[in-house]
Amino acid sequence: MSKPELLDFSAAWCGPCKMQKPFIDKVKAEFGDRVDVKVIDVDQNMEMAAKYAIQAIPTLIILNDGQVFRRFTGVTTAGVLIEELKKVL
Repeated sequence: MSKPELLDFSAAWCGPCKMQKPFIDKVKAEFGDRVDVKVIDVDQNMEMAAKYAIQAIPTLIILNDGQVFRRFTGVTTAGVLIEELKKVL
């Protein structure tokens, strides 16, 4: 079984994305290597952004076994992300 992934779609110029970063860091600290956290710059990864139909950033997607489990648009707190990730661990 593959480990869950948290995809953080963002961009260097995005203010709310900068606000999201400390929450992502808390998630990484909480789960360590049990969750694969990937920060994806939409300007450098347009194909990936298109694959997941990213309309606004930050958008966070939790993947479980390669399938979208939950999707969040806008700044999402570490607490919310941690609770959702616990459901797939």
